[in-house]
Amino acid sequence: MLERLELEAFLTLAEELHFGRTAQRLNVTTGRISQTIRKLERHIGAPLFERTNRSVRLTPLGHRLHDDLRPGYEQIQAGLDRAIASVRHTLTTLRVGFVGAAAGQVVHQTRDLFPERVPDCRVHAREAQVIDAVARLRAGDVDVLVLSLPISEPDMVVGPVLISEPRMLAVPVGHPFAHRKNLTMEDLATIPLLRLAGALPGDWPADRWPERTPQGRAVPPGPHFETFQEALQLIAAGCGGYIVGAQATRFYARPDVAYVPFSDAPPIDWAPVWLKANNTPRIRAFAHTAQEVANRVYLDASH
Repeated sequence: MLERLELEAFLTLAEELHFGRTAQRLNVTTGRISQTIRKLERHIGAPLFERTNRSVRLTPLGHRLHDDLRPGYEQIQAGLDRAIASVRHTLTTLRVGFVGAAAGQVVHQTRDLFPERVPDCRVHAREAQVIDAVARLRAGDVDVLVLSLPISEPDMVVGPVLISEPRMLAVPVGHPFAHRKNLTMEDLATIPLLRLAGALPGDWPADRWPERTPQGRAVPPGPHFETFQEALQLIAAGCGGYIVGAQATRFYARPDVAYVPFSDAPPIDWAPVWLKANNTPRIRAFAHTAQEVANRVYLDASH
């Protein structure tokens, strides 16, 4: 019985009639091809190739063996190709969007682990911007979206909390708040807060630009933005502040922006959300796997 390398080396050399090119096609050394062909010839008991310093040619026996083996090899290869294609056809893809670097870190690590949990499904991770993240979920561009809470939409399922981080205020580095150890929610009455372009009252993530402080004082509105990087540019230019999570100090550190924690604000939680109409076992399995990953990531980070 021929070994696979013997079969492929013989058939490839019969096509190329060159040991170097055969070795390149099979990703082995030229010496390995020569050794394999000699072993095959010893097994058969006669030369299969005529070798000179200038050329390599099949012997009559080599021609006959090639004609006998080639159809069977092609049939085997076709069967393997069909088997691989059928497996790939049955694989499903779960499209997962994320907003922000911390959510992206969890999503990408979940993507790597998920095939062990659900072998017939692969995760395709893609970043979503604040301006269109929810719209992309509703449009079916993504199946799952990892974003900050709260989000209260009647057509959505909110999965387990993956990340819980302190709430902070991003301000220009020259602002008086930048030198404070902490702030209170009442301080928001004295600084314009940036708002997401096109967002209506109550739209996600309206908790980042409250209309009033807990004691009822009006919070001045700041300029509108479409992406978080645009928001940081506006803050650095002295246009106002914006409520962020503590991850900003790690992933979005800038010399012209300061992040000051609140002493009386609830944390910002992050979770996967998906449409109730798409509440599949694979999505729920992804949410549980993401929770497992997040617990490990942030447990490791705390040590």
